[in-house]
Amino acid sequence: MDFDYVVAPALILLIGVLVIWLSVQRFLSLSAKVSARWRRVAETTVLSVVVLLAGAVAGSASFNAIARLSFRAHNPAPGEIYIVDGYRMHIDCSGSGSPTIVLDAGLGDDAVIWAAVQPALARTTRVCAYDRAGYGLSQARPTPRDADHIADELHGLLLEAKVTGPIVLMGHSIAGIYIRDYATRYPEDIAGMVFVDGSTPMFQDNPAFKAMIGNGPPPWVVVVAKAAFIVGVPRLLGRCSHTRPGLDANDARLQAEDFCEMHVQESLGESGNFERSGLETVHTGPYGALPILIFSHDPAKDLATENASQKMAEPVLNQMQEDLKKLSTRSRRIIAKNSSHNIQIDRQDLIEKEVPLFIHQIRGTAPQPTNYGSTVTE
Repeated sequence: MDFDYVVAPALILLIGVLVIWLSVQRFLSLSAKVSARWRRVAETTVLSVVVLLAGAVAGSASFNAIARLSFRAHNPAPGEIYIVDGYRMHIDCSGSGSPTIVLDAGLGDDAVIWAAVQPALARTTRVCAYDRAGYGLSQARPTPRDADHIADELHGLLLEAKVTGPIVLMGHSIAGIYIRDYATRYPEDIAGMVFVDGSTPMFQDNPAFKAMIGNGPPPWVVVVAKAAFIVGVPRLLGRCSHTRPGLDANDARLQAEDFCEMHVQESLGESGNFERSGLETVHTGPYGALPILIFSHDPAKDLATENASQKMAEPVLNQMQEDLKKLSTRSRRIIAKNSSHNIQIDRQDLIEKEVPLFIHQIRGTAPQPTNYGSTVTE
């Protein structure tokens, strides 16, 4: 059962009803127990505020829970659910052909982040986007959220879904570390890799990057933010109506609803294991002549910002992207002009142009690149 959006709202409703009932009982007994007029007025005012607040919080949490359950019932996500090691995992496959592209989202995102580009890629080959444990429709797990566990869970899911290879792993952001782990543990499945502004092992230890991200939000901010999502504040503020461009109507609804969920435990679990995941993957590669395509955000976007720490980190981030080319003798890097970190959204056109070509090159149905080892801007 979903604790945050089923159990917690039920408890909030129960506590709210109890608080209102006790407040009303006290209100009814004021005239008999309190003689001073000023005190009756003060207590009446306080009790009225308590009743209003309790009713508002309980009502909003209940409405949010009902709206979420109703949405899930009437807008099922595409794809299938498989049981992997006793836990539900969601994967959405479309198209046909080989090799199969397996899409792995960045921190805080689920398979919907790929919804704009997946249909176009599926016109060339089979494409499967999945939700890591705790995201989207995949059940949370108690195991550590590190690269080794995540790679093993994906392998189990692909076996259940009969995605047996060959596979091209395509990972965004932190998933750049996870696909390296997978390619090292299960090399027989891999036909190529695509990094979409992918993270590199131990990047978090670089002083410039530490200065940019700081120490993260204090624990109380995380707790308050999570409580706000459970109570339904983002829904009341209209966050569930936000969409990104390039999506069809159903995917837009799914993504908008996803904006009203805060994957706190999952994101903290993965970010808290940066060090562990880095140590597990820092010695992965090189992968010989494995075809590798690297997409990177436009450094000019960060250098144009007024954030000094971000400006300082950009040369380091750029070098990390450049170093990814060392993973293979058949690698090349494309800087996505005018794109931020979410290249699959900002430069959907580039992904839809270059990835199908990459697949055809793996198949041998398109000429091999003559610029291996290069970095170009498109």
